[in-house]
Amino acid sequence: MPNIVIVGVQWGDEGKGKIVDLLTKDADVVARYQGGHNAGHTVVIDNEQFILHLIPSGILQKGKICIIGNGMVVDPAALIEEMDSLKKRGISFDGNFFISKNAHVIMPYHKAIEKESERFKGSKRIGTTGRGIGPAYVDKIARIGIRMGDLLQQEVFKEKLETNLSDINYLLTNLYGVSGFETEQIYSEYMRYAERIAIYIANTASLLNRYMDEGKNVLFEGAQGTHLDIDHGTYPFVTASNATAGGACTGLGIGPTRIDEVIGVMKAYTTRVGSGPFPTEMKDEMGEEIRNKGKEYGASTGRPRRCGWFDSVVSRYSAMINTLSGLAITKLDILDGCEKINICVGYRYKGKIYEEVPSELNVLEGCEPVYEVVDGWCESTVGIKRYENLPVNAKNYINKIATLTGARVDIISTGQKRDEVIIRRNPFLSL
Repeated sequence: MPNIVIVGVQWGDEGKGKIVDLLTKDADVVARYQGGHNAGHTVVIDNEQFILHLIPSGILQKGKICIIGNGMVVDPAALIEEMDSLKKRGISFDGNFFISKNAHVIMPYHKAIEKESERFKGSKRIGTTGRGIGPAYVDKIARIGIRMGDLLQQEVFKEKLETNLSDINYLLTNLYGVSGFETEQIYSEYMRYAERIAIYIANTASLLNRYMDEGKNVLFEGAQGTHLDIDHGTYPFVTASNATAGGACTGLGIGPTRIDEVIGVMKAYTTRVGSGPFPTEMKDEMGEEIRNKGKEYGASTGRPRRCGWFDSVVSRYSAMINTLSGLAITKLDILDGCEKINICVGYRYKGKIYEEVPSELNVLEGCEPVYEVVDGWCESTVGIKRYENLPVNAKNYINKIATLTGARVDIISTGQKRDEVIIRRNPFLSL
C-alpha cells in the first residue's frame, strides 16, 4: 500500500499541518521523523484551531496511529503539556500513539546553552527558538545524548545525567557566567515525566516496518522546510536536523524503497522566520499586507514571519533534492486582489544570473531577485473546491509555478478551514 512523505519546499511554515490532516483520511499511520517543538502545525476543524508542536497532525483523525520517530528530539514537559491539552479537547492517545525509544531528550541545560550561545553571537545570531533543539542534536552527534529509552532505566539515566552535568556546568559557569544545574533536581523532574509517558515509549522502527508489511498506508510527516535542512539549507541559518525527504528514512528506520511518493508543500508566496538570506523578501507595505492577511506569525513562537514573493529558484532546488512527485500549494487566497504578482525566476549577483541557489552564503546574501511579472486576479478564491472555478489568472499562476518548479500541482488550499481545498489528485487513491 502507498507510503507518502510530506515535506516543506521553502523555509518551513508552508501549511504542512493542513495537508497532513487532509491526507490522513486515507492513511492508517502518521509518523513524524525530525525536529522538535520548534515546529508548529496548525489545523482548523469546524472553526476550532489546533496547533501541534510535537505530535503528528494525524492525531486529530480518529483511529489513526501516530508515531514520534527516532529522528526527533523531545522535551518531555512540552510533550505532556501538548497531550494534556489535546485530551481535554477529546483527542485519544489510547493504543494509537508511540514514541521511539531512540528519540533524544531535550534537557534543561540544552535550553540554557542555546540561550547563552545566541546572546554571545549578538548580531550574528541564528535566530533560534531557544527551546534547546540544536544543543540536543549536538549531544546526539557527540554521542553523549540521553534517549527516551534511558528514562525507563533510572540508574542509567542518573549516571548519564551526572556525567553530562560535570561538563555542562563548567561550560555554563566559566564561559557564559551563569549558574549550572543540580543533578537531583533534574533527576526528580524527569522521573516524574517518565511516569507519565512510559506506556507510549516503544521500538517504533520495528513497529512501523510491521505496519507496512501488513499493508497499512503510512504518511511520513516532516517539520520545517527543505531550505532549513542542516545539509541542504541556507547554512548556517538552518535547523539542526534533516527536514528533507531523506530524513524520513534515517528518522524512522525505514528503507528508501518503501517510499512511494513525496509531496512538497509550498505557499503561493514565500515566508521565512528568523535570520538568514531571503532574496524575495518584501520590506514594504505589500510585505506587511501579506503578513497581516495571511496571519504570518509563528505557530510555536508568535514571531512575525518575513514575507516575500514566490521564489522558483528555491522551489526548483527543493523539487530536485526531494524528487517531488507532486505539489500542494497553500494560501492561494492570500494573493486575492493583487493586480500584479512578481515571480522570482532567477538571481543576479555582480552581473551574473543564477538559476540555482548558490551554496556560498555571502553570494546568496548579495543576490537580487530577477522577477517576471504576471497578472493577478480580483475575484475571491476563498473556499473554492473545484479547480475549474478558480479565476483564469489564478489558474495561470498555478500552471506557471508547476512549469518553473517542474512538479505537478496536486492540491491547492483556498482557505484556513479543513474543507477549503481543491484536490486534483490524491496520492493515496491514485497509487
